[in-house]
Parts: sequence; structure tokens; C-alpha cells
Amino acid sequence: MPHITINKNQVEVTDGTTILEAAKQVNIKIPTLCHIEGCAPIGACRVCLVEVEGVHDPVASCSTPVTDGMVVKTNSRLARQARKGVVELLLSEHDGDCQTCERGGDCELQQLAQELGIRTVRFEGDKAPKFIDESTPALTRDSGKCISCRRCVTVCNEVQGVGSIFPQGRGFKSNIGPAFTSKLDNVTCVQCGQCSAVCPVGAISEHDQIDEVWKALDDPKKYVVVQTAPAIRAALGESFELPPGTLVTGRMVAALRQLGFNAVFDTNFAADLTIMEEGTELLSRLKKALVDGDKTVALPMFTSCSPGWINYAESFFPEILPNISTCKSPQQMFGAVAKTYYADKIGVKPEDMVVVSIMPCTAKKYEAQRPEMFDSGVQDVDIVLTTRELGRMIKMAGIEFESLHDEEMDSPLGLSTGAADIFGNTGGVMEAALRTVYEIVTGHDFPFPHLHVSPIAGLEGVKEATVTIEDTVPEWSFLKGVEVKVAVAHGLNNAKKLIEKILKGEAQYHFIEVMCCPGGCIGGGGQPRFTDNSVRESRIAALYREDEGKKLRKSHKNPDIVKIYNEFLKKPLGHRSHELLHTRYTSKPKV
Repeated sequence: MPHITINKNQVEVTDGTTILEAAKQVNIKIPTLCHIEGCAPIGACRVCLVEVEGVHDPVASCSTPVTDGMVVKTNSRLARQARKGVVELLLSEHDGDCQTCERGGDCELQQLAQELGIRTVRFEGDKAPKFIDESTPALTRDSGKCISCRRCVTVCNEVQGVGSIFPQGRGFKSNIGPAFTSKLDNVTCVQCGQCSAVCPVGAISEHDQIDEVWKALDDPKKYVVVQTAPAIRAALGESFELPPGTLVTGRMVAALRQLGFNAVFDTNFAADLTIMEEGTELLSRLKKALVDGDKTVALPMFTSCSPGWINYAESFFPEILPNISTCKSPQQMFGAVAKTYYADKIGVKPEDMVVVSIMPCTAKKYEAQRPEMFDSGVQDVDIVLTTRELGRMIKMAGIEFESLHDEEMDSPLGLSTGAADIFGNTGGVMEAALRTVYEIVTGHDFPFPHLHVSPIAGLEGVKEATVTIEDTVPEWSFLKGVEVKVAVAHGLNNAKKLIEKILKGEAQYHFIEVMCCPGGCIGGGGQPRFTDNSVRESRIAALYREDEGKKLRKSHKNPDIVKIYNEFLKKPLGHRSHELLHTRYTSKPKV
């Protein structure tokens, strides 16, 4: 194990550790604009330059492995001046537009310039041609702000395995984007927004819909309701300088009321509804396969909550589309129920109701516009804001978020269980489904400690578990003794590996959860930046705390879910459920 010295600190590290990683072990910060945790270093931005004794020029710490006896200086005059020069050159080409940029105050380049004491731009010169790409519902690209750090390239290719964005050209004429300088809608882009989540500047961001929400709120003829996804409550506080993982559920509700929404509801209600429909669908498929001997039944069944995952499957693995649950996502179930069941209750026409979603996900913007999502007779969900957009909107309204008092969600679409809260975590949808399906089948309490299925928790890319059905109620006797095998994948590259194993016959499961984004929705493309594993873990822990703090922790125990079936839907997988809560997806050409 090499021994090195960093700023007079003695450090022992494993072989192959980079200088940047070694510095973190002794809490020394080296700035970087291109590095992504867990991905291969590329040394593209050169901001992480450090001095190494015996080496003539500064070296990129993110891509330089340590050697035994190495002496590193991260804050010497040579290192400081080299780093400052690199940032000054980046600023000279960057079309900052800082006065109106949505990253103002949240820009890594701006912050780094301040930390390095840069007060003027020394190098004035030509800037690359600027173009704006607003071709997709989810994302906006501004080439003038791009600093060619290649983070978006890394996350799109290495983490997601989609490959929509590449570096093209050389030098001043280089361009980061789709092939042949196309727009995003001309290539296979799943619109997950991970590129916008890692972009250090304002070159890629969510398609801003704040003005659309203000317009709806200002229209006295519109009844505007809002739903909030589970992951929002564990991340929104970061927009107001609160630590990652701070639960702000009550303050979030209070802020939404002050913004002027007619009713504040919870996507978690629809998450409980999803479990009832999806769990019943799984049992139905198992019955057809095991009792009826129907060999055409598509197993394993995949979850369908993540729209980025759906987009990916449609383009990359269309052969598994029959295996994907027909359930809509909780966002879309909520919209359909709000504009039928709830609208009828309060005497509002569906066309006069506006459903706004607050989501951690940019792909939700695309999902809301899909042609399959108009089953209420009009568009089920009208507008989708990301966590970041909601944070900006609250600030625009002059609301002092930190001083708000907790308030409760409205009824009847605001009551939810702890099982719905953990939908935001990788493994959470699977755990929520197992809690309900196990108790329906066996009639016994879910046997796992604290109701958590620990093998499918955490940030490992692919996880699996087995749940043995030792006893059953008479209706499900055919499942007695069956070992139900489940798997969980998050991040599309991990999903790809899992699917390829299944297609090759190397793995067999009954039920699989796939979440598009690393960590699940808590790491969504619309969450506050910058999200690394420490932030993901804090948000995950927050949602587990939210779950554990509730009296109701199983979806089938939610009294308002029971009520909506009694009054409106009648039964899971029933006629009305099929009309409003289920859909089918079709293959798309991969470009």
C-alpha cells in the first residue's frame, strides 16, 4: 500500500488510488469540474491540477495514480496559479449570462472562480456559436454555456448506457451534443435528465414550466391541484441550504398552499394505489402461469413507475415490453383519478382542473404528454415541475421556506402509507409491493425486521432477494412453498446487464424493479445538484425515517385506498381500473 504525503499529511492508500481520492481521505478538497464519482477519470477540465515534487508541470489529480513516496502540494503557488489560469480560460469562452442564468448562485464554475479570487476575466476573445435546443419536453440545451467538461458524456454513456451525447470536433470548434450537431429529439434520448443533474453550469437544464404554473394559478376559472412525489420531501430543503436528507414534508405543503394551489395532494396516495394494481397484476400472472399452465404469460414482470426506464425499454429492449407491468406510474394514476373521481366529488369539470406535479424527474415532463396519458378525457397531468423548479418558484414568491410551520396534505388524495414513501428509493417499490402481496397471499404479517427487505436496499447496482411462501390462504394455495425471486436495478447500464442475463437464460426471477436514475428517484435528474453517493444515502435514509414514523406502513391498509375502491374503482384490475390506471407501451426505433 503506497504511502504518500499531501500538504504534509501522511496518507496510506490502496494501490491504484488517484491523488484526488487520496486527498479526500484526509479531508483535503481539490476542485474539479469533470469528475463523477465511480466513473473512469478523464482529466478533461484540468481544474484539479496539483504540484508533485520532482514533476516539472502540475498534474491532473483526478487521473494521476499515487506512487509510494509521492509528495503532493494542492495549495502551492504553482498549483494555485495553474488552477486559476485554467478557470480563467474557461471563463473566456463561456457565455456566462450570469445575471439571468437559472444556475445563478448554484453554478460550480461561478463558485470556483470566486474561491480562486478571480474578479475580472483577463482573456477576452471569440466565443463559440450559440444555439438553444428546446426540442424535447424534458430538457433545454444552451451550447454557449457549455465548458466541455464532458460530465454529461460520462453519465449518458457510462452510467446510463444510452449514448445520446458525444464530444465532436477539436479545439475551439469542439461541440458536446448529439451526433452531427443534431437536436435531442433526433436521437435516442430517454430524457432522464442525468446530464442536467451533473452539468456544472447552465448548459443543460430542465425545460422550465414555472410560468405555465403561474398562469394557471392566476386564472380564476381554473381549479389547480398539485401532487408531490415521495423523493421531493427528502431533497427540497437543499434548495434552501438545508443538509441533504432533511425531511421538509410539512413545510413543503405550507409553501404550496401559500403559492395558491386549490388543493395540495400526495403522489404517495397514487403510489399506494399502484401497489394494489401492480401487486394484483403480479399475482394474476403467477396464477395463469402456475395454475393454468399458460406458457405465454410474460414473466418476470417488470415495474413501470420510472418513465426514463420505459423510454429505454421501448428503444433498447422492445422484446421485453410484454413483461412490463401495464400499470401507469403513480404520477399518471394520480392525474387520471384527480380528473375523474376527485373532480366529480367537488363538482369541477375535468377541463377546468389543472393537475401540477412536483417530481424529481425530468422524464416525467415527457411522460405527461404521452398520447397514452389522456384517459380522463383530457390530459391527465398538465404541468410537471422538478424539485429545482419548485425551489425557484418558492423563492420567486418571497416565501421564507425555513420559517414555515408544518401543514398536512388535503383529503382525500393526500393520505398515504410508509410503503409509498420508500417509492423514492431504489428497492422501495419492490419492498412496498412485497409487504402487500405477502400479506394478501399468506394472511400473515410481513416477516422481515422493521418491514425492510435489506438485501434489496442500498446502492449496489443490481440486488436480489428470495421470499419463501411457507403458508397461504386458500385462494392462493398454489403458491405454497414457492420461492419468489425478485431483483432490483437502478441506473440504466445496470438494468441492461440484468436484462441481458435474463435473455440469455442465466438468471430467472418473478418480479423486477428498475429505476432509471442512480439511487432511484432520490437521485433523479430534477433534484438539487450535485448528487453523489453521500447525498443519495442521506436522502434514502430520510425516506426510510418517514416510512418508519408512520402508523400505516402497508399500501393495502390505507383507508382512503379502500374507500376509492369501494366508491369508484370497485376492485384492482377491474374494468374502471383498466380504463384509467393501465396502459401499454410500443417499441420505438433506436437512432
